[in-house]
Amino acid sequence: MVKFGFYVELKAKPGKEADVESFLRQGAVMAKAETGIVSWYAAKEQEPGVYAIIDTFKDEVGRDAHLNGELAKALFGRADELFAVAPKVHRLHMIAEK
Repeated sequence: MVKFGFYVELKAKPGKEADVESFLRQGAVMAKAETGIVSWYAAKEQEPGVYAIIDTFKDEVGRDAHLNGELAKALFGRADELFAVAPKVHRLHMIAEK
């Protein structure tokens, strides 16, 4: 069972939606290289310009390593360019799964 995760709220700058979606598609490729990630999703909410990343981990070591990995560095390195507000990272503790 996965025990840990992140939910990351993202709000694109006006006119940057296509760039955000392209970045998130690249993020999926980058996530495959991180062995600690069990699952990684990028989602687009119904509200225009609002996105999210949801990822899961078996342990805190994998989750913490992800925060120091290339994908996180890329996300925060491009935050000023792509997002209206800084990405908001929520640390999750999973309580059930199917």
